[in-house]
Amino acid sequence: MTQAGLRRRELLGLGLALAIPGIARAAEVTPRIRKLAPGLDRILDPATPIETIATGIQWAEGPVWSKKGDYLLFSDPPANVIRRWCRKYGLVEFMRPSGLANPDPATIREPGSNGLAIDAKGRLIVADSGSRALVAVDLPGKTRTILADRYQGKHFNSVNDVHITRSRAIYFTDPPYGLVGGDDSPLKELPHNGVYRRAPDGTLALIDASLTRPNGVALSPDEKRLFVANSDKETPHIVVYDLDKSGMPTGRQIWLDCTEMARSGAPGSQDGMKIAADGTHFNSVPGGMMVLTPDAEPLGLIETGAPIANCAFGEDGRTLFLTANDRILRLRMKINGWRA
Repeated sequence: MTQAGLRRRELLGLGLALAIPGIARAAEVTPRIRKLAPGLDRILDPATPIETIATGIQWAEGPVWSKKGDYLLFSDPPANVIRRWCRKYGLVEFMRPSGLANPDPATIREPGSNGLAIDAKGRLIVADSGSRALVAVDLPGKTRTILADRYQGKHFNSVNDVHITRSRAIYFTDPPYGLVGGDDSPLKELPHNGVYRRAPDGTLALIDASLTRPNGVALSPDEKRLFVANSDKETPHIVVYDLDKSGMPTGRQIWLDCTEMARSGAPGSQDGMKIAADGTHFNSVPGGMMVLTPDAEPLGLIETGAPIANCAFGEDGRTLFLTANDRILRLRMKINGWRA
């Protein structure tokens, strides 16, 4: 095993609870950046202040920065609302309902939107957990267009996260988190929880039907590798797929094994992720938001004492926004996360 591999095993194999004494256990932890390796210095200064810019959210998710509007959008799935934050006006409600109108709480656990992205046409692409669909929203008029809501004639479970490629294909995940009862929900029509690819012409392809809880999704900067978080406590992994020229997988392997982190009792799960233009990974893990190299070497951990579901690059590309449980956090980076 390489020295880097040994270092990664040392940090992750000890579940971070031992590798990082006093890892986030409760709200007593002030948001902070833990340096795990010297490589973090190029990306983040551990002394960087972490600013809380919004609170009072039921569950913050799916952040995306609008370059055209110069604002942050993020989902609050249980509240069924998308909220907007900008420097001038602060936090305001942007769209309600963000997902399913008039949901039945006996069957729908998360009625609102989850993951968000903005496509080349300027539309908001929504992983609509409540409506169980992939949806495009015209931002000026907020009109909704369903891009996909079924696979082989059967309704999706509860679409969770999205990533748009340069070719305008969309990768998305479909766990059962939005349904009361999950896999046992009477509304569940598909026999699997899937990872999908929607081609620019609307054709749907099933990437993987074997993950139990496919969640966060992202592509490498060269779009040759697809990363998906499996948010299952029994198989807590982030997996990577090698993709061919048509965007389909040629192989799969575990990229990051979060088993020991999950066993440590640290808050949160392997959830959302973003990959910067230089290949640096920002991955939700038990304990917070981890910064890693493309080879999965842990460089640092942003911890708050509570789960951090996802993140987004914004402003000039050097700001990292974190959807951290019931609040939104903001900090400056040394790198620019945006891709050309």
